[in-house]
Amino acid sequence: MNSKSGGAGRSALVRKGLTAALVAVALVLSGYVVQRLDHDPRTDDAYLYADTIGVAPEVSGRIVELDAGDNRHVRKGQVLLRIDPRPYELTLAKARASLVALDREIALAQRSVDAQKFAADAASAGVERARAAASQAADTLARMEPLQGQDYVAAEQVDQARTAKRVAVAQLDAAILDARRAAAAVSGVDALVARREVIRAEIELAQLNLDYTTVRAPFDGIVIDLKTTVGQFAAAGHPVFTLADEGRWYVVANFRETELENIRPGRPAQVYLLGDAARKFAGVVDSVGYGVYPDDGGADAGGLPHVPRTLNWVRVAQRFPVRILVTRPDAERFRIGASAVAIMGEPAPTR
Repeated sequence: MNSKSGGAGRSALVRKGLTAALVAVALVLSGYVVQRLDHDPRTDDAYLYADTIGVAPEVSGRIVELDAGDNRHVRKGQVLLRIDPRPYELTLAKARASLVALDREIALAQRSVDAQKFAADAASAGVERARAAASQAADTLARMEPLQGQDYVAAEQVDQARTAKRVAVAQLDAAILDARRAAAAVSGVDALVARREVIRAEIELAQLNLDYTTVRAPFDGIVIDLKTTVGQFAAAGHPVFTLADEGRWYVVANFRETELENIRPGRPAQVYLLGDAARKFAGVVDSVGYGVYPDDGGADAGGLPHVPRTLNWVRVAQRFPVRILVTRPDAERFRIGASAVAIMGEPAPTR
């Protein structure tokens, strides 16, 4: 009896020791897991995202060619669509014809200006002749008047000299007025030349609008939400479809505010998609969100991202979006909005 009771006591002690050891190991593992989760947090509240643009023509018109297909890959510089170019070709031709007509008008106006300048030069020469004639008449009268008292010249000759002087002065005044009139008539072609610059600007604008009728891909991308075809009228500035930049993919991961302390731009991360959980992708934190729209009221925060909380009956930590740039994306498998999991830290090395 004593030996049996002693064996049972020892077994109980062993079981207690094993239990204590297991509890200690569990506590150590729990502490390690908590420490790792605090340092390398993870979240499955994440989705895949790529930069997108709305492909909109710069000019209005009917679509005559549509080379983009919905959910198709396109390359940078590839033609996506063409707007009917005929109205813009006619506008360009009209502007060019206006320039040709204006150049001819300038040439004719220049000839008229040259003729006016010649007339002004002739009038100036007439002034000089009239001035010379008036000077000669005055000299003649000045020589004859002293001789009249000595009876060397007749009084009639002196009167004729005085008359000639008055006529010469009158002719000089008339020549001066004609010269001023001729100089004032010289117009120039400055206004026409200024109009030429306006038409040249109209030609450049018409050429630019004609170039805008061809819409090309600004980057390698994927066509999304194409809901039109050839024949549809496209308005300038109104998107026809969406183009996603397949060269830059992000995972937007919503981490709790209590986990943001160790998350900084530049920190490595790893992500995987729920649709392909066996394949992990390396990434790097691009930015950490600085604002979200509060669910529980407060000031109006329009324009901020909306990250809903999962529980309404307890106080839960707010989540903020962390933008993780995927370093080597797979454009064939990635889809905008796909569910993802994000883990801070570099992936474990493979053996």
